[in-house]
Amino acid sequence: MPPSDPFRPWSVAMSDALYSEDGFFLRHRPAQHFRTSVTASPLFAGAVRRLAGLVDASLGHPDPFDVVDVGAGGGELLSALPDVPARWRLTGVELGPDPGGAGLRWLGSVPPLEGLLLANEWLDDVPLDVLFDERVVQVQADGTERLGGPASAEAVQWSKRWWPQGRRVEVGLTRDRAWAAAVAQVRRGLAVAVDYGHVLGDRTTYGDRRPTLTGYRDGRQVRPAPDGSCDLTAHVALDSCAAAVGGHLVRQREALAALGVHASAPPPSLSVADPRAYLTQVQAASQAAELLERRGLGGFGWLLRAVGTAYPPGLGPRAGT
Repeated sequence: MPPSDPFRPWSVAMSDALYSEDGFFLRHRPAQHFRTSVTASPLFAGAVRRLAGLVDASLGHPDPFDVVDVGAGGGELLSALPDVPARWRLTGVELGPDPGGAGLRWLGSVPPLEGLLLANEWLDDVPLDVLFDERVVQVQADGTERLGGPASAEAVQWSKRWWPQGRRVEVGLTRDRAWAAAVAQVRRGLAVAVDYGHVLGDRTTYGDRRPTLTGYRDGRQVRPAPDGSCDLTAHVALDSCAAAVGGHLVRQREALAALGVHASAPPPSLSVADPRAYLTQVQAASQAAELLERRGLGGFGWLLRAVGTAYPPGLGPRAGT
């Protein structure tokens, strides 16, 4: 392709727009542009803390016990974990600058670890190719697209296996490989990726209406343009990622329920006996309801893969949907 040609495959354009020296994620904090489970409620960090405790116990309390957050943003999740033992080693993996959080290790890639690996809304930002009728879709900085040449044999093979319906396909190979590489760094412990996405039944049912590539800026959905001005994201083919590591899928509403997050309103009598406690519990119930909402955050997928240990109660393969 001539250097002067402004059109590039979506995977290349996304990579430059998000992760180059002037890319979106090196200039912006994700929390400034979109809401995640981490920023929605401290209940999520509490659930992750309980999960880490279960993994720690199953491994026999190693020293150090690693908690690694991939796509850590500004370290919001790691900083919010309550009651962290001194032997726990908290590591954020992010290309952006080190936020300087006390007690946090900051790296640019996933290190070998023994403990809990968590990737919350990371895979949806891994660049991917887009095909139309088995040809590569190219894009220029303003978002204008055109058709390029034939897709690679492996991209076509992935499409036929995981996205057999629809002419336009977002190829999940890069996400499969990224997740497999991250899981391979877990020597013993549990790997968890939390993200929005779809499975084969969704893609078969909706066909060409299933593509999800879009942009976000300042909390609003915008036209995807790989010019560095917005986040670029596409839903994750959750079933494909699970298969890539021999793992399984559990919906967030079920995973968080297994970790003690429930949207139970306090009894009305508490409003008289202890108004402050009543208001606190009402707020917690409201936050839990948002995290568990079937059509919202509760519908997110948790991709789980245990390495050298058992799955925590309620999070094993039979709990998957």
